[in-house]
Amino acid sequence: MNEAVLKLWPELEWISDEQLRNRTAHTWEIALQRSKLNAGDLEEIPFTLLVKDCRVSFMAHKRAVVHIAYDAARKMEQFFGQELPVDLDVVVAGAILADVGKLLEYDLVDGKAVVSDYGRYLRHPFSGVGLAMECGVPQEVCHIIAAHAGEGDMVKRSTEAYIVHHADFMTFLPFKNRLGM
Repeated sequence: MNEAVLKLWPELEWISDEQLRNRTAHTWEIALQRSKLNAGDLEEIPFTLLVKDCRVSFMAHKRAVVHIAYDAARKMEQFFGQELPVDLDVVVAGAILADVGKLLEYDLVDGKAVVSDYGRYLRHPFSGVGLAMECGVPQEVCHIIAAHAGEGDMVKRSTEAYIVHHADFMTFLPFKNRLGM
């Protein structure tokens, strides 16, 4: 596993299925290879271009989403048991991969994150699914990538996809609303 990816994502160790863990990490390796951004940029660029002057980094947001989704999934498992089964590995992998496509959607111009030419045509849920499928990530996780953002409002989300979607939006919408966007 790539050292830069492991440094970005210590949460990969939460994925008990070794094959899924490796495929999740490999997706990030491929995205970093193809991106104009490097791992260090992810600690600096804003997590969204939809909030003016956003100072929260891509990785701060992403890691918060993974932690919130993981904790929520564990609580759902605790309180609902087999009435609403949750695959923790799928939740964690999906949360880690949800925004991997942003590595292709973003570009740096004069040190500032902007939408890339690629991103003008394909949003990150689409490119993220493409990267993940190329790396053999299972359909349950690809579903989360595809359905985590607004595009997912058009499909029936799995339980795991709902968890990641809500973790993502609860860490995005307050910034958007707080700043009057």
